[in-house]
Amino acid sequence: MKRLILMGRSEAGKTTLTQALKGETITYKKTQYVNYFDVIIDTPGEYAQTAKLGRALALYSYEADVVGLLLAANEPYSLYPPNITCMVNRDVVGIVTKIDREDANPAQAERWLRLTGCKKIFFVNSTANEGVAEILEYLREPGDVMPWELPREIS
Repeated sequence: MKRLILMGRSEAGKTTLTQALKGETITYKKTQYVNYFDVIIDTPGEYAQTAKLGRALALYSYEADVVGLLLAANEPYSLYPPNITCMVNRDVVGIVTKIDREDANPAQAERWLRLTGCKKIFFVNSTANEGVAEILEYLREPGDVMPWELPREIS
């Protein structure tokens, strides 16, 4: 599987999406430092929100095959400047989270991510596992066996 690094502001849903991608039970956890998992790198939102810490994201992106820019569907603005995707030599995808919220505006979040240069956009509700399989399929490489393809044991 391709390794994915998740970037976005605090409370954008990076850790919740990480838990959903790993098939874990969703529980609130504040990310205090960069977490490396087999195929996911979960970063603290403060790294995207603070100029000096943002430089670390550039370095960590070299550890990944795909950069995921997260933007919650209920955000009033985007942290990302236009045409930023050309700054890395990796695939960059947009991930719109919290699409189930009452105040969600996924179309606005998609427009903001397209302005950054993202060509591929995923729409996710991590707590309902909506859109998670599409991201896993995107990260899939030849020979990877997905969890839903494994034979089930009959009890």
